[in-house]
Amino acid sequence: MAFKPEYERTMEDTPTWAVAVVCFVLIVVSIFIEYIIHVIGHWLKVKQKRALYEALEKIKAELMLLGFISLLLTVLQQPISGICISKSVGTTWRPCEQLKSPTKKNYQNSTGRKLLQFLESGFGERRRLATKGYDKCAEKGKVAFMSAYAIHQLHIFISALAVSHVLNCIATLALGRTKMRKWKVWEDETTTLEYKYSNDPERFRFARDTSFGRRHLNFWSESTILLWLVCFFRQFFRSVAKVDYLTLRHGFIMAHLAPESQTKFDFRKYITRSLEEDFKVVVGISPIIWFFAVLFLLSNTYGWYSYLWLPFLPLIIILMVGAKLQVIITKMGLRIQDTGDVVKDKGTPVVRPGDDLFWFGRPRLILFLIHIVLFQNAFQLAFFVWSLYEFGKGNCFHKRIEDIVVRISMG
Repeated sequence: MAFKPEYERTMEDTPTWAVAVVCFVLIVVSIFIEYIIHVIGHWLKVKQKRALYEALEKIKAELMLLGFISLLLTVLQQPISGICISKSVGTTWRPCEQLKSPTKKNYQNSTGRKLLQFLESGFGERRRLATKGYDKCAEKGKVAFMSAYAIHQLHIFISALAVSHVLNCIATLALGRTKMRKWKVWEDETTTLEYKYSNDPERFRFARDTSFGRRHLNFWSESTILLWLVCFFRQFFRSVAKVDYLTLRHGFIMAHLAPESQTKFDFRKYITRSLEEDFKVVVGISPIIWFFAVLFLLSNTYGWYSYLWLPFLPLIIILMVGAKLQVIITKMGLRIQDTGDVVKDKGTPVVRPGDDLFWFGRPRLILFLIHIVLFQNAFQLAFFVWSLYEFGKGNCFHKRIEDIVVRISMG
């Protein structure tokens, strides 16, 4: 029996109760999400988490932008899919290897089997839903610039990318705050008599004899190459040592507060608020970040082997950032040595941070690189989940098991 394709029913043929049920469910879900966001925002206001509240407002703005993109994709779906290009142009820069045309001998044997598999799968129905059952460009011997179904798939990927980025940033913030909990013990130690005695302002000591000096002022700190090597490997063991924390705390207080604030100022809470301020920045998707998303999509061209190098870029960036931050701490110690070997305050020299210690004198560049890394990780994970959902296991995006392992482990 020959298969006769049928078009989907329009609103004219759809029961009103079905339309009402779908609209009711969408409205209820939207109101529920809005209520949850409102409750979270109220809780952040009560807890006086201004930066996190602003981050929540930025997430709401991203959701609004996502809705606008969704609207544009829906409205422009037909005009875009109606643009026809030649087949020679349409077969360039494909993400997957182009299948060779079957020979005439095998064509008749394989056509029936492939057609049956096509109709039995959900792809046939989903594609007809997006293209309304036919391809206008095929009648002209051309291909669509981007089919309606491909636009539908892109729509789903953009949504998955935005959700993945927000969840990735939230997870990073949670892990950062968890790691900072042990700093509370160090902060409480600053109120003890032993700490006050060891930081008596009437005492003097050589810079190299302080705990901070013994950690940073060594023979390797005089050589740029050895300095970077030591700082690169040091980040894997104790990224923030106790002596570094107490020294940076002391230097901050001496630069911005009165000396008597040594035992009153909570430096850990200040760093926590700074982390929340940075979270407000990285949780947003700025225009330049969207531009990077376009470049990431472009790099998935077959033959570029992006799975071998793209997931490793954020790893390289974040290792360089970690090493740079360690180098900055050591260079602050070297500045003390350059100004004089004898320092006031036994055990805690006064370090003086400066913008010139950062790349190009721009501390915000570090934050931007971290932003790029978070977004790239979100892109890799979202792309993997999206391709698995749209095309199933063993799709051309993840033919090799190495690709899956690299994407997930690096992300």
